[in-house]
Amino acid sequence: MAVLSNLSIDQGADYSADIVVQDANGNVANLASYTVAGQIRKSYSSTGFTNFTTSITDSARGIVTIQLSNTTTNGMKAGRYLYDIEITDDGGVKTRVVEGQITINPGITQT
Repeated sequence: MAVLSNLSIDQGADYSADIVVQDANGNVANLASYTVAGQIRKSYSSTGFTNFTTSITDSARGIVTIQLSNTTTNGMKAGRYLYDIEITDDGGVKTRVVEGQITINPGITQT
């Protein structure tokens, strides 16, 4: 079952966060043979989406990094979105590890 984590992101700013993935017993997961992906959508049924830039930054410690560039967040309308992060093992089995809402806070400065 995925961990619920709501995020707040400023429009027009770079965003980066580290996630520590745990197994069903609460132990840090070894992600040596995994890939990671994540998407943001306005609603569950939305066909349009934004991809997080994702990477496994420390497989032995279960650390995944998710990122959005300032160009990407600047192109998103202020408001509420949904997201999730999934890992996939080398056998193709997908597991959702984090999900929640994202609030995009409106920005003023345009450069």
